[in-house]
Amino acid sequence: MSKVKPFVAVVDDDESVRRAIKRLLRSVGLSADTFKSGDEFLDMFDAIPAYRPDCIVLDIQMPGLNGLEVQRRLAGSGIPVIFITAHDEIGIREQALAAGAAAYLRKPFDDEILIRVVRAAIHPPP
Repeated sequence: MSKVKPFVAVVDDDESVRRAIKRLLRSVGLSADTFKSGDEFLDMFDAIPAYRPDCIVLDIQMPGLNGLEVQRRLAGSGIPVIFITAHDEIGIREQALAAGAAAYLRKPFDDEILIRVVRAAIHPPP
């Protein structure tokens, strides 16, 4: 019986960021779905109960729902959230981490670090 490949949801309003992260994740054997907004992701998440990514890479600042609001709505789902942002603000970082974010990365981030935190979020140490 084959094991299902883990997949990551990438939510960012910048198409080039979504494309780059999806390519990066594919290069290490992870699949990814991309969404241009928190609203678009939550529509899919709410509409299809079986749709549960192993991890979410989530931008903080987006039109519509921001990343912190998406994280709040996912509370209790058990899905790890990794925040990415171009506008690092200490208060926002503290809020995200206090609410359970697995990581908080400032753009531009190192590819290896993103891969490491995604893998750690999907397969946390015992």
